[in-house]
Amino acid sequence: MRVLLLKEPKDGESGPDPYIKELESRGHKGTLLPVLSFKFVSLNTLTDKLFQPEKYGGLIFTSPRAVEAVRMCLEEDERREEWHKAVKNKWNTKSIYVVGKATASLVQNLGLNPLGEDTGTAEVLSRRIIEREATNIPPLFFPCGSIKREVLPTALRENGVPLETLTVYQTAEHPNLEKNLKNYFKEQGIPASIAFFSPSGVKFCLEVVRRLSAEQLTQIKFAAIGPTTQDAIAAEGLCVSCTAEKPTAEHLAIAIAKTLQ
Repeated sequence: MRVLLLKEPKDGESGPDPYIKELESRGHKGTLLPVLSFKFVSLNTLTDKLFQPEKYGGLIFTSPRAVEAVRMCLEEDERREEWHKAVKNKWNTKSIYVVGKATASLVQNLGLNPLGEDTGTAEVLSRRIIEREATNIPPLFFPCGSIKREVLPTALRENGVPLETLTVYQTAEHPNLEKNLKNYFKEQGIPASIAFFSPSGVKFCLEVVRRLSAEQLTQIKFAAIGPTTQDAIAAEGLCVSCTAEKPTAEHLAIAIAKTLQ
């Protein structure tokens, strides 16, 4: 059956996207449609902070984009050399917290040792941080997006763990989103399932999906990558047929395949 995945294809990787591959291995045809576009901001400030690890108690990454921003700060040869020679080792004496496998593997590419890739959500990660960190440490540094949820900052603040945030990318609707959705529905028809990967994805896509599927909307099985996205779909009055147990391609494909049986 046809499954519409509302996310951008994995970049820089050879071979098929893991989400497409996992669905295919279970007999379903996945199509990826990019929903969001990202604009990086404050990279000079980010660079300054990255090269002063002594001022911080550790790092927090909750999205692949934030790690991408760091990678962009290291594009100059001089900077990269300094990072690999000394700076990354200083960071590695501290805790580098991440949510999810995708973010963890990008963090490893920077030469850093991530903690918490099994957490899957900001809620679970914040509990892990609160258990591990004292309140008298220098602030943890959290580069994030403009549409970050306040769960992690609020939990840390309430438990006295110092935190410094910096917005390093802005999230907007992908310029071709509506056109791409219309083309998909015209060429492929109504999908058996539609998977959402973020609350922003729900916000930007749902109205168009409603319009295009009209009275067949109730036939579509809506899938969510995690509890936050699930809540965003439910808040729009739609029934969520399944949610991935963990935010990975395999777990999502298992959930969708089960729902489409």
